[in-house]
Amino acid sequence: MEHKFKKQFGQNFLTDTNLLRAIVSDGEITKEDEVLEIGAGAGALTKVLDERAKKVVSYEIDTSLESGLLSLGLKNTKFVFADALKEPLEKIEENFEGQYKVVANLPYYITTPLIFKFLTYSRATSLTIMVQKEVAERIIASSGGKDYGVLSVMCQFYAEAKITRRVNRAMFYPVPKVDSAVVRLTKKPLPQGVDAQKFEAFVKKCFSMRRKTLANNLVGYQGYSKAEIENLLADFDLKIRPENLSLEQFLHLFKKI
Repeated sequence: MEHKFKKQFGQNFLTDTNLLRAIVSDGEITKEDEVLEIGAGAGALTKVLDERAKKVVSYEIDTSLESGLLSLGLKNTKFVFADALKEPLEKIEENFEGQYKVVANLPYYITTPLIFKFLTYSRATSLTIMVQKEVAERIIASSGGKDYGVLSVMCQFYAEAKITRRVNRAMFYPVPKVDSAVVRLTKKPLPQGVDAQKFEAFVKKCFSMRRKTLANNLVGYQGYSKAEIENLLADFDLKIRPENLSLEQFLHLFKKI
C-alpha cells in the first residue's frame, strides 16, 4: 500500500505475520468473539482478526487509507473511518450484539484516554493493546516502585493486567524512537460500594505531590484539614508515601474517609 505516514496520527505499522498472530492469540480471540480494533492502519492486524473472530469492527481515523483497506475484501470486518476516541461509546457499541474484546496497536498520544474509555463503562471484556514499553510497565507496576502511580492503581482497579510480550521498535515501520509491549487487561468485577469516579479522584489526590506524605497530599480532600485527616485515619501510618500503598490499601482508606 502506497501511504504517506502522518505524525499527527502516530502511525507506525506492523507487518510481521508471526507477531500479528501472536498478538491475536494473546487476546484469546476465537470464532465466538466480536472484536473492536482501534487503528486499522494498513490492515495487517485486521486480516488476522478477520480470520480468527466472528466479527471485527475496525476504526481508522485516516481516511486516506480507506480505499486500500476496503480493497482487502475482508468478509467478517466492518471498517469505520472515524476517531474512536471522539466517537460516543453508545455509537461504537451499536455494532456489537453483546460483549466484545478490544485489540489495538495504539498510537502513543491517545493510549491512556482510550484505555479508560473501554475499561470504565463499556461492554468490552478485555483489552489487548500494543503500547509504549514504559506505559506497559506503569500499567502493571506493583507498589513500591518508581513506575507505580495513578495509571497502575486505576488499571488494576478495573482489570487484571499483564504484559504478554515485549516488541522491539525495529518491528515497526516507520521505526519509532521507543520499544513497545503488548498488555492484556481482563476486566474484573468492581468492589462493591465503591464509586469508580470518586475513587479515581481520591487516588489522584493521594498522588498529587509524589514526594510528599499521604497526610500532606490529602489535606483539602472533601474539605478536610490535616488534623481531621489524621483523626479519621488514626489507625494508619500517614507518613507513608502514596507509591508504597497497594490497591487494597487505597480502597481501605477511601472507604474510611
